[in-house]
Amino acid sequence: MTDTARARKLADRIRVVVAETLQRRIKDPRLGYVTITDTRVTGDLREATVFYTVYGDDQEREASAAALESAKGVLRSEVGRQTGVRFTPTLTFVPDALPENAKTIDDLLAKAKASDEQVREASSGAAYAGEVDPYRKPAAEGEEDGEGTGA
Repeated sequence: MTDTARARKLADRIRVVVAETLQRRIKDPRLGYVTITDTRVTGDLREATVFYTVYGDDQEREASAAALESAKGVLRSEVGRQTGVRFTPTLTFVPDALPENAKTIDDLLAKAKASDEQVREASSGAAYAGEVDPYRKPAAEGEEDGEGTGA
């Protein structure tokens, strides 16, 4: 039976350890401005997936990915030393798709805003097709309705 709370705590600790180790110990010149965004650990605590983003262009992202792969052993040994678990999880580094998803959402919101502005401009001078209040209201006492009641 897996303990998801333990896996979550271990994932949070791994994220902190990897981020601190990258900042303090790894001196690879290929390593750009890397941010560790999330970490997920499997239920058996054997594998950890570390999500990261790199500030820069595609070339810097590729260089940072290579630097992370080469530093994987140092990072894993540091994770094992600082977490104290019986089996140190293997680390897999995955570029986070969060920035691309955020850019896509921003583009869609800008498109919707432009569409709303076009509708607002088109409806600014428009008039009602029928009466202003198209709903029937009950006749007040003593008023005759124009329609016959068949009496």
